[in-house]
Amino acid sequence: MNRTRTAIIIGGGIAGPATAMALAKAGIDATVYEARPGGADGDGVMLTLAVNGIDALRAIDAGTAAAAVAAGFPTPQITLRTHTGKRLGVTSTGGALADGTAARTTRRADLYQALHSQAVARGITVLGGKRLAGAEETPDGVRAVFADGTEAQADILIGCDGVHSTVRRLIDPAAPAPSYAGLLTTGGYARGVRVPAAPGSYEMIFGKRAFFGYATAPDGQVWWFVNLPQRREPARGEAEAISNAQWRQRFAEVYAEDAGPALQLIAATPGFAPMTPIHTIPRLSRWHTGRMIVVGDAAHAPSPTSGQGASLSVEDAVLLATSLRDIQPAPAAFAHFETVRRPRVEKIIKAAARINNNKAPGPAGRVLRDLMLPLILKATANAKSAHEVYQHHIDWDEPADRTQEVTRA
Repeated sequence: MNRTRTAIIIGGGIAGPATAMALAKAGIDATVYEARPGGADGDGVMLTLAVNGIDALRAIDAGTAAAAVAAGFPTPQITLRTHTGKRLGVTSTGGALADGTAARTTRRADLYQALHSQAVARGITVLGGKRLAGAEETPDGVRAVFADGTEAQADILIGCDGVHSTVRRLIDPAAPAPSYAGLLTTGGYARGVRVPAAPGSYEMIFGKRAFFGYATAPDGQVWWFVNLPQRREPARGEAEAISNAQWRQRFAEVYAEDAGPALQLIAATPGFAPMTPIHTIPRLSRWHTGRMIVVGDAAHAPSPTSGQGASLSVEDAVLLATSLRDIQPAPAAFAHFETVRRPRVEKIIKAAARINNNKAPGPAGRVLRDLMLPLILKATANAKSAHEVYQHHIDWDEPADRTQEVTRA
């Protein structure tokens, strides 16, 4: 009788529970270890779960996908504007799935809670207060050591521990550090401000000095975020330590010449998330060793501009689980996973980086952007590249060694 294979998952945010549930469906017993005692639900503000992410969650479990969808509201399109309010164009967030489900905007904490609750309900153990201190491969598997002195052993270890991944450094001590995107970000939720955008539609404003985006929830609350250019990368914790009052003063300056409701929404928000620098992950030379692998943002973090961070993490969970289910030993499964995933994620990361460069250009750059962007939007409305991003599908029932990821018709 074959024994059940086991996995240690480091990181309990979005990727961790999703990966644990996918592995469980593939017959692999996974335990999630999260560094923070209270879990990872306090991070971030809002995010987009694109239709390809919803499709991947459905491959794991229909109930989990339904819970994730219920946590947010549909945001099927984005209107782009200049700092004067001029409309540059409208772009889709990916169309809809066959049943009409569109991309969802959700609080990160709500998506985390939905996935965490679904994982626990399926018998997956999630342990908090377990900060990884080190790990080593053994003849029979891998041993993880935590900062509290405890240890865990399993057949494999999966790093779902985000942009500042410890597992990534263990796999490759020479791996490049996260790359600063030149932007700081925060966001919040405002009530009592009337905005021109209809519920479910994003408004993105290329401000004169900073970028601003918002969407109206069905209950009338307005969810907003800022991307504030800053050339110098702040030290770890530096931006977060600046008070909201100081940031409000800064926002009053950078948005003073912009049309739109940025200043009113910020003023109507009692408190907003700590300001944090945006980091991406450069191309890594190694995603895995024989027994350890990184997935999600730990392996290939795109800018939030992509709207794909959470969705790519869920896709990773599905493909990794089916690879481990169908391909042995583990190093061969890891190699298959990396070979299939690299082209897709790196293409998305590059596209998002190009968009970031347009968020706060100089005067000449603004003129060129505002002239060219409407033409680009028209040309890419039905482009193959956009279709490939959103209409992406991994067939759970197809043997992993006989298939590649496909695009839905």
